Amino acid sequence: MLLDFEQPIASLEGKLAEMKKLAAESQVDVSEAVLALEEKIKSLKKETYANLTRWQRVQLSRHVERPYTLDYIKGLSPTFIELHGDRNVRDDKAMVGGFGEINGKTVMFIGQQKGRNTKERQYRNFGMANPEGYRKALRLMKLAEKFNKPIVTFIDTPGAFPGLEAEERGQGEAIARNLKEMFMLKVPVICIIIGEGASGGALGIGIGDRVYMLENTWYSVISPESCSSILWRSWNYKEQAAEALKLTAKDMLGNKLVDGIIKEPLGGAHVNPEKMIRTLEKKILSTLEELEALSPEERIMQRIEKFGEMGVVTE
Repeated sequence: MLLDFEQPIASLEGKLAEMKKLAAESQVDVSEAVLALEEKIKSLKKETYANLTRWQRVQLSRHVERPYTLDYIKGLSPTFIELHGDRNVRDDKAMVGGFGEINGKTVMFIGQQKGRNTKERQYRNFGMANPEGYRKALRLMKLAEKFNKPIVTFIDTPGAFPGLEAEERGQGEAIARNLKEMFMLKVPVICIIIGEGASGGALGIGIGDRVYMLENTWYSVISPESCSSILWRSWNYKEQAAEALKLTAKDMLGNKLVDGIIKEPLGGAHVNPEKMIRTLEKKILSTLEELEALSPEERIMQRIEKFGEMGVVTE
């Protein structure tokens, strides 16, 4: 699937393919022209992806071929064992989690899971968790704490499910309880935004010692479309809304709301998922080594202080 701003690159790549085909059929040496065109494509790619607008990064974060939570978990840990249910209502398919090994170290993985086709999206509720999803996540966090295992969460959601039945079962209370409990977890917690990080749906599993964002992701109290519909009574101003919200990884790092940006392959994580997985693996392992050097009390205090300083203004 090509996005609008990728069309010029795709056009040059098409010409390159035609040139190579023509050279093979006619046995004419066009190696210099091919090299020149390949260099031009590489240069255009670097320029394009280095100067994306905020809305274009939102589009990349939603790319249908982009790796989802289970793609990362299974790529990081082939021995992953998924655990189910909140022991109260049901198993929420939008929230997944379980134990896995990463480089010999046992980790509790938790994250929102979207679907690639219509059937999967309905099954996963488009990655929008119900209260039982957040309660399942908390149950798994407490299980990890019981066995002294670190926690890694993958955030990728357009928001918590806003249906009436979710509110009746205590959506707000479930998310609020997660916020409170995550501050006090005695084990290391790493949160990584791998796609969309919208509102309380993202925050429900987003309180960690380290919060990272992939390069082409967004993190905000509201999506550009919803912001546009509230302010302008139309979705047509989503690009202006994205600019006003300042929701990209660079914006979040500048405002000290996240701890770092994890670089993606040129063109986005979906271009080279294996490379993206290995980059994540390296970042997770180095961060765990750093966090495990601290005592539980030190981690908790640093966690509280970090989030407590957000939004504080002095004149």
